[in-house]
Amino acid sequence: MPHSLFLGSGVVQSRLKDFDVTSGYVESTVPLGSNGGEVEYRPTIHAIRSCMKYSIVELALSLFTFALFVNSSILIVAGASLYDVPGGADADLFGIYKLLKSSIAPAAGLIFALALLLSGISAGIVCTMAGQMVSEGMLNWSIKPWLRRVITRSISIIPSIIIAAAVGKEGLDKTLTASQVVLSVILPFVSAPLVWFTCFNKYMTVSVEQTSEGNGEVQIEKIPMRNHWALSIVAVLVWLLITVMNIALLVLLGLGKAS
Repeated sequence: MPHSLFLGSGVVQSRLKDFDVTSGYVESTVPLGSNGGEVEYRPTIHAIRSCMKYSIVELALSLFTFALFVNSSILIVAGASLYDVPGGADADLFGIYKLLKSSIAPAAGLIFALALLLSGISAGIVCTMAGQMVSEGMLNWSIKPWLRRVITRSISIIPSIIIAAAVGKEGLDKTLTASQVVLSVILPFVSAPLVWFTCFNKYMTVSVEQTSEGNGEVQIEKIPMRNHWALSIVAVLVWLLITVMNIALLVLLGLGKAS
């Protein structure tokens, strides 16, 4: 989900400040965020390096253990239960539910429905938190948490109820597919600035104040932290791959060969 990029950038801020406060680099009274357009807290280079290591390990473990296991399980179950089954190739969510019930066990369909419900709740939470990060960080606009939750849940749930009542299961399934296409198409536009900014020291440079031992003068040292050239190449290639796949998806949709 494209909005997860904003959430990932936002949740790390409290981790940075916690490191600086624990290590004694800043006072706990320094506000996190912005005040009148000026950022009150700036993470130290020590916090940035520590949180980068922590985030890399956290991401690697989640991707190559939990996420790998879950996605592999999905592919294995789908291949074992839906491959070469009448109606399996063109089945929508409701059709997959029925096929899982008939080919594996009634409990399999229930687990599938429960997984969809939990994934929807998770996506709603991510959208709410990402919207909070964008509103407070970019627009300097904040509202009460309960009101934010009511608004975001209403936006995500009410259209589904209206569509389900108006056009039934088929329309609801097409709407879900369309929403996934929109999210996929948006991804290159959201990730392009991220790849661009992290490839240049112009944007990825940390200023560190150092005091000279001899005369006590404060000197500013510029520490470059842009991506390594190899990582930059990989990031650009991945972005190009995603972009080409999205163009192909739109072309196939226009020709009526994808659903």
